[in-house]
Amino acid sequence: MKSVMKMMFFLVLSLAVLVGCSTEPPGASSDKSSNEGSGDDNVKVGLSISTLNNPFFVTLKEGAEEEAKAKDIELVVVDAQNDSAKQVSDIEDLIQQGVDVLLVNPTDSAAVSAAIESANSADVPVITLDRSAEGGEVVAHIASDNAAGGKMAGDFILEMLGNEGKVAEIEGIPGSSAARERGQGFHEAVDAVTEMEVAAKQTADFDRAKGLTVMENILQGNKDIQAVFAHNDEMALGALQAVEAAGLTDVIVVGFDATEDAVKAVEDGRLAATVAQKPAVIGQKGIETAIQVANGDSVEEFIPVELELIK
Repeated sequence: MKSVMKMMFFLVLSLAVLVGCSTEPPGASSDKSSNEGSGDDNVKVGLSISTLNNPFFVTLKEGAEEEAKAKDIELVVVDAQNDSAKQVSDIEDLIQQGVDVLLVNPTDSAAVSAAIESANSADVPVITLDRSAEGGEVVAHIASDNAAGGKMAGDFILEMLGNEGKVAEIEGIPGSSAARERGQGFHEAVDAVTEMEVAAKQTADFDRAKGLTVMENILQGNKDIQAVFAHNDEMALGALQAVEAAGLTDVIVVGFDATEDAVKAVEDGRLAATVAQKPAVIGQKGIETAIQVANGDSVEEFIPVELELIK
């Protein structure tokens, strides 16, 4: 009997030793590296651009991409192609992809509201870039002061014309905050001077080819136009092409954005001036702010980017 008891004692002791040698809880994987480097803590940012058929927004995207790479975060970019319905669909898709923060450059400030509200419902913070949104909750807006830039262009034209003359205005996409605010600032300057007349005003949707066509139409009924303010450089360069084709050498054309082509035209003495917005900085600040928001940090509601008149 004693021998049986001894055998049972040794068996229990052996089992205790074997269990003690294992530090893994029951059912745990022996591969300790299986969850390492999974990227669960990485920030994923979605960027919806109004159009990549415009050098300004290409530069904005590149600024965001460079900053995302430097900060080692995932950035998903979608192009709305100046289609408000596509932008809403793109943003819904980004939400489904599980982005932590949305950067939105609206095609239409009103139409984008529904998509921003969807992001709000999904608890995805939204930051707008360059153009604001009229609805939905936005944690921050990063842009130059478009109204101040429009006034800067208007003041320059007043100075060049000696506070009297006829000017044409070529507007951007109706409904966009950029077109509204740039026009507002421009009129703040020129409407205050009695001897200045805005003799023609037409929309060209921020597009160079449309800017050319619109300017050709304006010149047909206004041969005595002395200056042109276009809400962006693409339209300004189109207008400049129409002015040059008409053989006019003394018409002042002013743009907005300071794209590479526009700055070269200023340097060549063809374009009178352009308002510089620094789109790469807008993209960079967008990523910086997105990281702060994802980390739960508070940010300013409006983050300005400096303007400069290049002439």
